[in-house]
Amino acid sequence: MLRLRPYKPCDAKTIEKWILDRDVFMKWGGDRFGEFPVSAQVINEKYTLYNGDCAEEDNFYPWIALDDENHVVGHFIMRYLNGNNRLLRFGWVIVDDARRGKGYGTKMLQAGLKYAFDILGAAQVTIGVYENNEPAHKCYQKAGFADRETVSAKPWNIIEMAVER
Repeated sequence: MLRLRPYKPCDAKTIEKWILDRDVFMKWGGDRFGEFPVSAQVINEKYTLYNGDCAEEDNFYPWIALDDENHVVGHFIMRYLNGNNRLLRFGWVIVDDARRGKGYGTKMLQAGLKYAFDILGAAQVTIGVYENNEPAHKCYQKAGFADRETVSAKPWNIIEMAVER
């Protein structure tokens, strides 16, 4: 069993520990957080002071995934796209390195999709993954996302994915 709860500032220390190297940092979304290594303070500032870089006040929803024993096992964010409350974007997905490959990421995103569709009333949820991040790509596919297009980007091309209600 896995459940979600809203992010709290104390969670930043846990997330910081999961970002083990520059590759993980960049695949997580590090270019939005400045330089590696990222600190808990920088994560909290991005979330609490800068609203996850979202211009709209009510448009940034960071989540924490907890296992049956109340251990924090993963994290991701939701935000609306272009002011459209029927279109959500997931991002900044990360799972505890010690728990990767055990289905936690898939379960976390499936719980997020349930919330997005059933509570927030989204019609579509999108996510992007760097094409050189095959484990995350497979995780997102297992969660229900389908490939839509590959976008040329730096440092790596991005596979855009979506799931519709």
